[in-house]
Amino acid sequence: MRFHWFFLFSCIYQATAGAVDFSKDIQPIFAENCTKCHGSENPKGGLDMTTLEGMLKKLKSGERPVVPHKPDQSELLRRLTTSDLDELMPPPDKGKPISDKQIEKLRQWISKGAVWNQHWAYRSLGEPKPPVIQDNQWARNPIDNFVKKNLEIANISHSPEADRRTLIKRLSYDLLGLPPEPEAVESFIKDTSTDAYEKLVDQLLASPHFGERWGRHWLDKARYADSDGYEKDRPRMNAWRYRDWVIQAINADLPYNQFTIDQLAGDLVPNATDMQRLATAFNRQTLTNTEGGTDKEQWRVAAVMDRVETLGSVWLGLTVTCARCHNHKYDQLTQKEYYQFFAYFNNGDEISASVPRSKKEHDAWRITKMKHDTEVRTLQQKLASRRQKLQEQLTAIEKRFKEKLAARKDMPEAFHPLDHASLQGSKGVVFRKQKDGSLLATGANPAKAKYTLEFRPGEKEITGLRIDVLPDDSLGKKGPGRTPHGNFVLNDVRVYATDQPKFDTKRDHVALQSAKANYSQKDWPAKNSIDGKIGEGSKGTGWAVGNEYGKPHQLVISFSKTILLKNTSRLQVVLDQQYGSQHTIGRFRINARTGRPPGDGIPNTIVKILAVDSSKRDQKQHEALLNHFVSVDAEAKRLQAELKKPEPKPPVMSVRVIGQRTNNPRTTHVLNRGEFKQPKDKVSATSPATLPSITNRTQGDRLDLAQWLVNGRNPLVTRVAMNHMWANLFGEGIVRTPNDFGVRGEAPTHPHLLNWLATEFVRRKWSRKAMIKLIVTSATYRQSSAHRPTLAERDPNNLLLHRQNRFRVEAEIIRDLTLASSGLLSLKVGGPSVYPPLPAGVAAVSYANNFKWNTSKGEDRYRRGLYTFFKRTAPHPNLLTFDCPDSNVTCVKRTRSNTPLAALVLLNNEVYTEAAKALGDRMRKAGKSDSKRLKAGFRLCVARDPSAQELASLSRLLGKARSLFKDNEQGAKEFAGNTESSAWTATARVLLNLDEFITRE
Repeated sequence: MRFHWFFLFSCIYQATAGAVDFSKDIQPIFAENCTKCHGSENPKGGLDMTTLEGMLKKLKSGERPVVPHKPDQSELLRRLTTSDLDELMPPPDKGKPISDKQIEKLRQWISKGAVWNQHWAYRSLGEPKPPVIQDNQWARNPIDNFVKKNLEIANISHSPEADRRTLIKRLSYDLLGLPPEPEAVESFIKDTSTDAYEKLVDQLLASPHFGERWGRHWLDKARYADSDGYEKDRPRMNAWRYRDWVIQAINADLPYNQFTIDQLAGDLVPNATDMQRLATAFNRQTLTNTEGGTDKEQWRVAAVMDRVETLGSVWLGLTVTCARCHNHKYDQLTQKEYYQFFAYFNNGDEISASVPRSKKEHDAWRITKMKHDTEVRTLQQKLASRRQKLQEQLTAIEKRFKEKLAARKDMPEAFHPLDHASLQGSKGVVFRKQKDGSLLATGANPAKAKYTLEFRPGEKEITGLRIDVLPDDSLGKKGPGRTPHGNFVLNDVRVYATDQPKFDTKRDHVALQSAKANYSQKDWPAKNSIDGKIGEGSKGTGWAVGNEYGKPHQLVISFSKTILLKNTSRLQVVLDQQYGSQHTIGRFRINARTGRPPGDGIPNTIVKILAVDSSKRDQKQHEALLNHFVSVDAEAKRLQAELKKPEPKPPVMSVRVIGQRTNNPRTTHVLNRGEFKQPKDKVSATSPATLPSITNRTQGDRLDLAQWLVNGRNPLVTRVAMNHMWANLFGEGIVRTPNDFGVRGEAPTHPHLLNWLATEFVRRKWSRKAMIKLIVTSATYRQSSAHRPTLAERDPNNLLLHRQNRFRVEAEIIRDLTLASSGLLSLKVGGPSVYPPLPAGVAAVSYANNFKWNTSKGEDRYRRGLYTFFKRTAPHPNLLTFDCPDSNVTCVKRTRSNTPLAALVLLNNEVYTEAAKALGDRMRKAGKSDSKRLKAGFRLCVARDPSAQELASLSRLLGKARSLFKDNEQGAKEFAGNTESSAWTATARVLLNLDEFITRE
């Protein structure tokens, strides 16, 4: 391995014999062997090997570790080569000695002046240009020039282009995470146009499933989960809304710079939208401790630290966690600089925000809202027209009003006793008629009551009612209520009139115009007794007489219209009392009203205006008069009622997001050893010294930080982003330690290519889709992945990209491929998390068994793995088996293991067994002969026809399965229903377990 690394770097850097580069050759030696003891934090012997100044200064011994151009006078070399074990470095008991080859590099470095250049990751991107290559016919775009140049230097040829079936399968796996349909494969093979491949790429990039595939990559980085973590690990039922945002943003090709800003600081963007606020849920994917007795500040600080460290891994490719407690041992990041990053997040408070439930629902609401707004404008225009018409008729209307007032003088208000036809109270309540015609409620005293009384009025024209509530010695405080303190609450009065045998509440309802009382308790006015609001405990939903107990009171209710009664007519009055406990009326009397007072239903101000000659009224009086006429006009009232209908509310949900603290902002301190209770020096928000400086708008907030990351001048961000993208398309990044671009991480295999991609990313306006298309249309990407034995020694890990890589897909994609090939997969995009079948007992490991896994039904049972509910303390075992991260911290690179358990899951797990049955049925329907059916299964699973040998093997397997299940009919019935279905299921299961099926070729 060591040989191939040195060989590779000689190719990459095209170094001449003896040339030494500090960043590439020397700094890794120090990082691996020396800086653990001689770092910036309490360096032993006073020797700090992380800076040039530390290496040049005189030590306590009087010697200098490095004397430029004079290796023989440099104490460093003497201590590395001495035979005195007490002085030898590294000490024999601390590590292995530095190799002769490394010592020689150190000697050359010192001889050339000990030039201490900047680590490659921090250097400016510059303006890299594709190199000139000999084989111009192979290259399809500049990517190939960079790759081919190193291959030519190493005298290695590129691999041939993969066949078309492999290419479409590769693209489908990489861009959609789904297998290509056989029809799509055949169509691509038959397309002989020069742009057939490019058209296929465009089609896949435009698919809504692209956002799901690449959203999964991002959710790993975002440490997305559907639960809080820690011991209780409570579910986050609305977490999925952020996942939907990610999918939609990626499908819409939201530029990566805006994608970054929205997630880190969308709430701080001027005129932030709901979607930008939702995007900040990225910051809330941290674990949340809900255990009793926890210190909220401790876990708040822990969450902020996680945000800092996630930023370091995802955007900067640095292991900043080390600097939480001390200066970084290897990279140029001090503890103070860690907390300067911390300051940007320290005033972000954890809050909830209402956001649209989904884009689909929101779009539907917008259409409904637009329709509503159009209707409102139409109604407003009609109301304005009606008002104009009433204004034109003002003189005639005024005349009618004056005639009405005059008629009322001729028919003065009078009240008449009513004969009771029937009385009904709540269970156990008995009404006793008193000498004055009133009723006294006796018997049971329920908490709530409804009195229903029927009368046969003697009067034929009734304009209202008067309800007298009366004191009585039998009542607490003499009433008039049945509470011990004498009060009551009359929540609602309803009146019905009919000459039919039975009352109909809709047909016979009498509209009530107004209610007035001689006295009302504060906040319990008479008018609220007819507002229709009966809600228990609601303020202002009834009439009461608090503080005026033991006295008679009257409530006069006016009907909107005079009701005309026949001899057979009956009147029903309902007194509804639903407030509190026993707030019911104790003694009362109801009288019918005839006639009206002059101003009944007409405000006194209007009566006074009508008394003024029209020629002498001012403009204000004219307007008041018109407004009143409009308010009582039937057509105008109808239009007003239509306008009062509530506008459709947007479908919203509450989501955990981040919001900036404005009051009492927190001060940030360096925390001693990372302890939140041990603040030390105060620090301000700013960037590390090794990176371009940041400009804060004020004191520094998340928006300043986000804009600094993507201003195009930070060399790390674009390098890291493009490395992630490359890794998703090649299985490995150009830097194979994507979470560590520091001195302990691996150097890029193609540094100039990485720089070119990083600058191209900015030039192409941060378009993810544009860069993916650029990469997948390159000749490098389109190479065959076939292993080349002749290069097993020279480039065993394919660092020079002499071929494509071959690797197993992720856990969720294995499920997706299986369900898609079987025909079971639901292609629904977005929405809440789902609960596919789970092995028994897994959910029970939850804290106090507080989580129930209710297996989803219908299409939700077959959703993509992306949507499986992810519980941090008990993830779905299928995901864990195939190396899904735990989501406790950010993950920028998944591991890939190969275990027997993985094979057992694919063979026996309920999900995969069910898919095998469905695939077996799909194969049986694909043709009349076994051969055609088997070929159809192969095309569905691996996008190609089987070889003669493969077909023969499958045919033998099918035959053996038929024979086995024929001899075991009960077993066949239990397995798949019958012999033939079971035989095809067993065969399909083999196809779904092929290495080729779960491997991206």
